[in-house]
Amino acid sequence: MTDTKREYVVRPDEKGSINISEDVVAAIAVSAAMEVEGVGEFSPNAAGRKKNAVKGVKLTIDGDNVVVDLQIMVKYGLPIPTVAQNVQEAVFNAVESMTELKVCQVNVRINGVAFGEDVISAQ
Repeated sequence: MTDTKREYVVRPDEKGSINISEDVVAAIAVSAAMEVEGVGEFSPNAAGRKKNAVKGVKLTIDGDNVVVDLQIMVKYGLPIPTVAQNVQEAVFNAVESMTELKVCQVNVRINGVAFGEDVISAQ
């Protein structure tokens, strides 16, 4: 039987509660990272991810605090540390502004380099 249970971040509100799916938080992170110049794609096998997690993203949520772990490929020819730092900043800002969660860390793992359509991976 397939597990369809979803994980939610619950935010109490004076009129009730707001439930944000962890998949939504992960999708925000992916969208923000993909807008960064130099991000080739997300790694297809994020270790330790939940069944319903977005590809290449792992979230650790504790109350209103979140740690985002991303696994990406970087386009050839761009400085990897700069791309990774830009991804960290973009994801941090997007997740905090859209969800009002406190982002404690954005960890970026570079799993390979993308050469156009071809990808060389360190996996």
